[in-house]
Amino acid sequence: MASGNAQSSESDQILVQDKQFVKALIMNRPKQLNALSDYMISRMLELFLAYEEDPNVKLVLLKGQGRAFCAGGDVSAVVRDISKAGDWRLGASFFQKEFTLNYVMATYKKPQVSILHGIVMGGGAGASLHGRFRIVTENTVFAMPETALGLFPDVGASYFLSRLPGFFGEYVGLTGTRLDGGEMLACGLATHFVHSTKLSLLEEELCEANLDDPSKICKIFDKYAEQPVLKEKSAFRKLHIIDKCFSHRTVEEIFSSLEKENENAEINGDWISAAIDSLKRASPTSLKISLKSIREGRLQGVGQCLIREFRMVCHVLRGEVSRDFFEGCRAILIDRDRNPKWSPSRLDQVSYEMVNHYFSRVNDEGWMDLKLPTKLNLPPSAMAKL
Repeated sequence: MASGNAQSSESDQILVQDKQFVKALIMNRPKQLNALSDYMISRMLELFLAYEEDPNVKLVLLKGQGRAFCAGGDVSAVVRDISKAGDWRLGASFFQKEFTLNYVMATYKKPQVSILHGIVMGGGAGASLHGRFRIVTENTVFAMPETALGLFPDVGASYFLSRLPGFFGEYVGLTGTRLDGGEMLACGLATHFVHSTKLSLLEEELCEANLDDPSKICKIFDKYAEQPVLKEKSAFRKLHIIDKCFSHRTVEEIFSSLEKENENAEINGDWISAAIDSLKRASPTSLKISLKSIREGRLQGVGQCLIREFRMVCHVLRGEVSRDFFEGCRAILIDRDRNPKWSPSRLDQVSYEMVNHYFSRVNDEGWMDLKLPTKLNLPPSAMAKL
């Protein structure tokens, strides 16, 4: 049984500020870079659902305490719980709630503003990028690093990555490369860039405005937003090469294409060799299921993507084909030796049948597909995602 102090500490993981017609939710685990605990996900889901039906709430604002917005889901805790109890369903329950929260945000009737100041990765992206307004700053650092953990870009990433220009989503999702605020704005992951010194003024004006008219929200953002200069060495400036390499059908062909382009590294830039190195360090199984997931996401709505991703994550947790997720968490998050031993260890050892297994229904008594809440009277922006 948890002590009273532990319960009190847990309840402080999500702080709520009432500001007239605005509800501000603050993720408050700064020492853990606001990694999403089971409690945080459950509490945010509860609050988002309540605020959607509250006529006094016109806007929900989400931000993080400290130097991160949110570094992702607390998957190391998920792995420890599974290992301790010997039950993969404990992890499935965590992801089930997280994916439901992602769907609620993606189909929300009211404006959600996420202040992506600092680190935003994995589950932090799922808790923000589905919302209507995504504000980045000069200190924003974004990444989807799941392939280095033996997982795959989840939280609806197969939806939002597949909708980036060209094949930039495949590049970001497979390599786990980090993007800054300017790059997020340029590729469409962010809606506005605001310098960190202006964030308090922006929030203050949002809280004092008449938010019955959504156009007024956009005018407030336009007042504080600026157009950052995209850094000279940004890979986004080489989108034509990214499209050439990452449009291939298989990971092996992507590798081969990158290595060919790397022969002209002096012209094309260091990002290519960095991408190759990242792919070499990633789980071969993760790379293959991630590519297939993003490609399928191009033709699916956000709900379909989340249902498919839930199937995939359940197979990952069951470890029937590979236990790379547990090994990746051990090497990167728990022991931190950063030397995972992947199995299978090579791309050519991961067959089509093994990959397709992750996309099938889970053959386990009592298991069910992800059941998403029914959403009625959705705004056009949300309807477009279904």
